[in-house]
Amino acid sequence: MAAPDVLCPQCSGLLAPDEGQFFLVCPYCGSAVFLDKSQVVFHWQLRPTLDEDGAGAALRRWMAGNETVKDLDLRSQVTSVAFAYFPLWLLRLGSGNAETVRLEPAAATSVSELKRVQLPAGDLVRYEASLDSQAVTPTVPLEAMLSWVEQVGVRRDQVTEVSLVHIPLYTFHYDYRGRSFVAVVEGVSGKVFANIYPPKAEAPYRTVAFAAAVVFLCLAALPLGGLALDPRQGLGIGALLCVGLGLIAAPLLFAAAAWIAARV
Repeated sequence: MAAPDVLCPQCSGLLAPDEGQFFLVCPYCGSAVFLDKSQVVFHWQLRPTLDEDGAGAALRRWMAGNETVKDLDLRSQVTSVAFAYFPLWLLRLGSGNAETVRLEPAAATSVSELKRVQLPAGDLVRYEASLDSQAVTPTVPLEAMLSWVEQVGVRRDQVTEVSLVHIPLYTFHYDYRGRSFVAVVEGVSGKVFANIYPPKAEAPYRTVAFAAAVVFLCLAALPLGGLALDPRQGLGIGALLCVGLGLIAAPLLFAAAAWIAARV
């Protein structure tokens, strides 16, 4: 049996989707819509500006940045890359005169950071049926998503508009020191999203910071120690020692920090 008739959210035209059909185009106004179990919403896409080589270059730049372990771009090996249009629920939230946008994954993903994708309104275009073979079908019902955001403090009366957006993503799998990791490159801005990756080790930096704090605390105590030993001249002598030893210690600590930064 065919699915019940539904109305276009743009022109209220009568739509007659076939059974199992989710992506529709209104024959009256041409709007692309997505048929969820609870309602019909507008369906948009974000056109990619990067090809696979461009996305790979963006990944390497991220690997060479400050967030990841030293030389990750040189020591890692990409094992696979896949391109797909991934679905996100787009919520427009109205609060007084201000409007905010919230994104939630519309399909299962291990990279929850995708909700931080930036979607410029001017870059959203009508979804085209030719993308169906590359598009991930939404598996998170709209009602389930709205129930979840309610649990994190978003009231339903704040939601002024809901739509579905398919964004271009390159999913890279790479190996580093015997472990496998996943990173996703958004195909428009080249921004990289990853939940788990080889981060910089914090222990060496904390060690240098602790050593610097101890050294300068000891140096700061020299004038007070000199004053306790010799009330007349001890303060001045201690201050001179503090300045002199500080001029020696500062370059050594800076060199240690630079050495660690170059290797971690």
